[in-house]
Amino acid sequence: MHGGKVRTAISLVIPEGVLLLLAVIVVHLDAVQSSLPDFAHFYPYAVYVIGALLAWRFQRSRLLFALLVLALANWGLEAPTPHLAGRVVFQATAVLLPLNLAGLALLADRGIFTPFGLLRLAAILAQVIAVDLLRLRVPLATAAFLSHPLLPAKLFTWAPVSQLGLVAFGAALTVTAAPLIFEPNATGRGFLWAIVASFLALSAHRPGPVAAIYLGTAGLILVVAVIEASYLLAYQDGLTALPARRALTEALQRLAGQYAVAMVDVDHFKKFNDDYGHDVGDQVLRMVAAKLGQVEGGGRAYRYGGEEFAIVFPGKGIEDTLPHLETVRQAVAESTFTIRRRIRRRGARATRRRRDVSITVSIGVAAKNHRHANPEQVIRAADQALYTSKEAGRNRVSS
Repeated sequence: MHGGKVRTAISLVIPEGVLLLLAVIVVHLDAVQSSLPDFAHFYPYAVYVIGALLAWRFQRSRLLFALLVLALANWGLEAPTPHLAGRVVFQATAVLLPLNLAGLALLADRGIFTPFGLLRLAAILAQVIAVDLLRLRVPLATAAFLSHPLLPAKLFTWAPVSQLGLVAFGAALTVTAAPLIFEPNATGRGFLWAIVASFLALSAHRPGPVAAIYLGTAGLILVVAVIEASYLLAYQDGLTALPARRALTEALQRLAGQYAVAMVDVDHFKKFNDDYGHDVGDQVLRMVAAKLGQVEGGGRAYRYGGEEFAIVFPGKGIEDTLPHLETVRQAVAESTFTIRRRIRRRGARATRRRRDVSITVSIGVAAKNHRHANPEQVIRAADQALYTSKEAGRNRVSS
């Protein structure tokens, strides 16, 4: 359990936090200060263009609109404007940029040239037009409104961003981070770190290249998050969060030397599904997957398909795996699964009934040897051993 918490904590930082840390190091490294302006002119727009092409190719409208928002913010901060107009653009960007990123993080991908996509594009362009009109016609009143202190100003002398901007960033971070507590995902995490990078851009004490590099890094973080999400879609099972069959196939192809494969099947799963419904069946699969994911001995669990799982033990023989497989089999069997059902009788109010049921698994294991020289043969042998477990009464490990 402790290891799982550590992995969860690391997943919140890598790779997005590492990318942002590298950007912080670059902008503060004395050795590169002379070349920083040239790099800042090239880097962010290269990220935006490459990211936009990737978003177009994979139909990731949120990424495309987020990069557009970042590019507009970068352009607005770099554009030469009179002092008062520039102040309006800066403070308006500090309010609108985090709110736009948070809004995109919470919305689903609905396409680019669809009614939803065009509506989002129109909303972004309307903000640009509104800020431009305000900075040209009523710059003094707009700057005064955006910079109006909500609390004593002396408490916020450390931040170039106005208090309204700080509120916007705080709200954006909160609404973006909250869903990640219940359902961590690469895209949401990417938007969260992009908002952090945007705050560093607007808080930079040295405007110009520093802000551009941070905004470019915000775009890079979003691009990397989309690539990671696409990878997980292809290689991770959406129901159990275990690596999927495709990941198993590639993992077996990379193995050299000795290894063992265990095939695991949930006992009587079809009857369980028929009796209690597919939603409860899905909960059972998630519970079993969680137990299999904790297997020791160097094993790694995969969702093979349906109610069947696989565990791969690199560098192990059959005898090496048996104690660990027996432990995980016992862990599943000792877990009580509670089913809550609504019972309605004619003329009476519906009541809730609880029923505790036991879930068991059957396991078959085989190892690479002179008879089973390739992964397909090892899996077939493990399947045969699994069949032996089923024939012998289930809830056991066979080899």
